Amino acid sequence: MPYSSWLKAAGTAAAIALATATAAHAAPAPEPATAASAAAVVTLRYDDSRAGGWEAAITAGVASWNQNVDNVKLVEAAPGTRAEIQIIATTGWPQATLGPVRPGGQVRVELGSQAVSQGHDKTRIAAHEIGHSLGLPDTKPGPCTQLMSGSSAGTTCRNAVPNATEQSRVESAYANGLVAFNPAAGRTLVDAP
Repeated sequence: MPYSSWLKAAGTAAAIALATATAAHAAPAPEPATAASAAAVVTLRYDDSRAGGWEAAITAGVASWNQNVDNVKLVEAAPGTRAEIQIIATTGWPQATLGPVRPGGQVRVELGSQAVSQGHDKTRIAAHEIGHSLGLPDTKPGPCTQLMSGSSAGTTCRNAVPNATEQSRVESAYANGLVAFNPAAGRTLVDAP
């Protein structure tokens, strides 16, 4: 083999070896944005074991929030474990502790049958009260399109979906896996008309 061919072959082999070694020791590709954002999701547990008669409404209200916000997820607490959101059925007007509740913290949601007896929708009530736990105050009076308008939207209103502004406020309160401070948090909001 002529010397020039040998040099050409050796150069090609060296280039291949260098490329292979570089690839083997290269930094791993960055994680996709979805994986990074999944790590920033705040998970909050709820306990509805004392909310008999409201199970379907709570399930639908939780699903509404889980489908409409990305950085906070509500999950049912396993029996005997601590939950951040305590949901109870009462005979009075619905009320809840204003959040945003932090992981390890605790708020109370009371789903009052007095509102149901006056014609208000159970699923809307559940979603609305959970909204308080996530840091949203009432927006009364308000239209049916605002979940947080509560009873002021009237008894014909069945909307249990937070609007874009309400979604954005919850996303902001739980941005980057952190929970924003709300100086009004801890107050109990009663949703009587």
